[in-house]
Amino acid sequence: MSGTLSHEKVTIAPLVLLSVLDHYKRTHTKEGKRVLGVILGDSSTSTIKVTNSFALPFEEDEKNPDVWFLDHNYIENMNEMCKKINAKEKLIGWYHSGPKLKASDLKINELFRSYSCDSDPLLLIVDAKQQGVGLPTDAYMAVEQIKDDGTSTEKTFLHLPCDIEAEEAEEIGVEHLLRDVRDQAAGGLSIRLTNQLKSLKGLQSKLNDIANYLAKVTNNELPVNHTILGKLQDVFNLLPNLGVPDEDEMVKGNKKKGNSSSIGQDVIDSSNNLQKALTVKTNDELMMIYISNLVRAIIAFDDLIENKIQNKKLQEKEAQEKEQKRKDEEEKKKMKKKEATKKEAEVDSIKSKKSA
Repeated sequence: MSGTLSHEKVTIAPLVLLSVLDHYKRTHTKEGKRVLGVILGDSSTSTIKVTNSFALPFEEDEKNPDVWFLDHNYIENMNEMCKKINAKEKLIGWYHSGPKLKASDLKINELFRSYSCDSDPLLLIVDAKQQGVGLPTDAYMAVEQIKDDGTSTEKTFLHLPCDIEAEEAEEIGVEHLLRDVRDQAAGGLSIRLTNQLKSLKGLQSKLNDIANYLAKVTNNELPVNHTILGKLQDVFNLLPNLGVPDEDEMVKGNKKKGNSSSIGQDVIDSSNNLQKALTVKTNDELMMIYISNLVRAIIAFDDLIENKIQNKKLQEKEAQEKEQKRKDEEEKKKMKKKEATKKEAEVDSIKSKKSA
């Protein structure tokens, strides 16, 4: 019986993968050798977040895996400098370029236990020379393995699922980096087809793993894990029905034709469950798109009507202001004429008095 882990999964920032790859390429690591470094992040929650890393001077004997060298002072000095830059990032474990676990990993992990204060150190294996598809990372944590025969316990590594997650700024940086390293001679269509081919290869490898696991469970080579089987059942429930045509549909088609011994090809084609499931799924998605566009058109039409009403009100207001302004000007002109005629009458009366 094995121990249990307090963490559920590990999320890794793209910066860590780039740093490990740069460390591997920069040191010109030979075939069969590996590089080693420290990972920083947060392990206070059920999800361990790996956000940064730095390289370490490391040497090991190829013939004797128990002989290896690690600079303790370098770890302490770099850790103190990283704390000054970002105090939230703590030393949570270490990484190496693998690509698999080595015999000395448990002893190195015990060394990092003294530096990791919050929890047990995390071992992150990054395959710097990945050939296949999928994520190039594997995460492990050491736990005490309790044996059923009552003998003394020993340390063993338990695997943790990994995800690659990035912040918004990192996503922008990764997109620019991929744009720079992309083959400029290749067209957009070829790049898209290449990406789809890689995705299909990854899907095929995962389906092969599932098939191999189920075959081993069927042959009693592996114990039944109800959690894994429940996850697989959820996946199968989301897939369209790939079975044969329904029996009632076959009988109905045969009755129409008056033949109970043979099944017409048109009945099989019309009752193809895969075609029906895909059609229903497509119609549902298209219905959502249609409703969304319809609502968008109604909202735009309503905004247009409101805009027309507002423009009409503004035009009427401007026309009223112009009419009022014109009336005021006419009133002023009439007043000026009255004043002028009044002055003329006064002048005439004065002249007539003088002549008299």
